[in-house]
Amino acid sequence: MKYLNYIFIVLGAAVAIYAKTGTEQNQYILIGGIVILMLGIYRISKTIPSKDDDDLNNDVN
Repeated sequence: MKYLNYIFIVLGAAVAIYAKTGTEQNQYILIGGIVILMLGIYRISKTIPSKDDDDLNNDVN
């Protein structure tokens, strides 16, 4: 499941770069690539613990 997030990031970046390189830029493909890229980044960021939560737990103890 972890690798799926990285696949989303790489696939989204590749699609966005592909849509941007042509002489006729397809806006819908570019938007789709950015959405896939952001989905992968969001899914990875959900798994990273917050630094503020750790500081709050130490202050309570």
